[in-house]
Amino acid sequence: MKNIDKRKCGNSEIELSVLGMGCWAFGGGEYWGDQNQNDVNDVVRHAVECGINYFDTAEAYNQGRSEQSLGEAIKGLPRDKIIIGTKISPSNTEPENLKKHLDDSLRRLGTDYIDIYMVHWPITPKAIAHFTDEKICPDTRKAFETLIDLKNSGKIREIGVSNYAIPRMEEIADFLDQVCVNELPYSLLTRGIEINTLDFLKSKKIGVIGYMTLLQGILADIYPSIDDIPVWQRRTRHFNSARTKECRHGEPGAEVELGAALDGIRAVMKETGLSMPELAIKWVAANPDITCALVGARSVNELNANINAVTSAPLSTDVIHELNRCTQDLLNKLGAGFDYYESVSEDRTV
Repeated sequence: MKNIDKRKCGNSEIELSVLGMGCWAFGGGEYWGDQNQNDVNDVVRHAVECGINYFDTAEAYNQGRSEQSLGEAIKGLPRDKIIIGTKISPSNTEPENLKKHLDDSLRRLGTDYIDIYMVHWPITPKAIAHFTDEKICPDTRKAFETLIDLKNSGKIREIGVSNYAIPRMEEIADFLDQVCVNELPYSLLTRGIEINTLDFLKSKKIGVIGYMTLLQGILADIYPSIDDIPVWQRRTRHFNSARTKECRHGEPGAEVELGAALDGIRAVMKETGLSMPELAIKWVAANPDITCALVGARSVNELNANINAVTSAPLSTDVIHELNRCTQDLLNKLGAGFDYYESVSEDRTV
């Protein structure tokens, strides 16, 4: 098997495998259902053996159980071959609270340092309201000063952010030389960051970790029609909020454009003989501005299929252009905003 390529993460010395493990499902929970720890152990160990070095989690994933599960899975593995990224909720970024929550993450992960410690969403009332009903808004400058202190102490190697649009990046302009990465949604069906965010981050030498590479299973080609997609995965601005009570964006969605995009991708599948997830992963990996593409895997077989997508022949330029073409109308409809769960007016990233 060909080695998995690694890419330098922004202005840091850290190199991430182009394919990374999204660990949200680890530990089990309401959103993804139960997750057997033995399966997690097998998947993580196999991933490391195959050259995947980046594992992405957050304190908010399954109330800390994701971190705990990942910590259990990496026991006995060589720590220098594992890059751990975890995220602190914006509601917990007041300096003393931030220090405590970092220590809690270190304890759950069973390690004495975190490689990339990210602020999960911008430190704004709108984003914080997603995590707590308390009326708090920590000071952004003090939060990043604390993160730098923690980096200097050795508890974290690098500082990152997640879901930060350009206005929020500009708000932390004094600290951008200390920020190595921005973790953002990016897939064939969520291309909003292409419009202006990727160029901005490239100009600042900040890497990009792409999440929702398979759009929570929609690009895994496991749902025959839009109506077959579970309601928890049907809450984004792709879907008409009137049809799904779990939606909170209140918009009419882009189901016509989504259906046409999926039809176009299926036509490319027939032409190339590749599966939808193969196309989706290869397409993201083909973008040199993406440092690492995150995918989940519940079994070694699923993981091997994902690995094959980044170790087999890359997509031709013609195929990439056709995939861009057949998803362009959806990109135009959804626009540059990449908070796909909220209305444009309530976007938490800006």
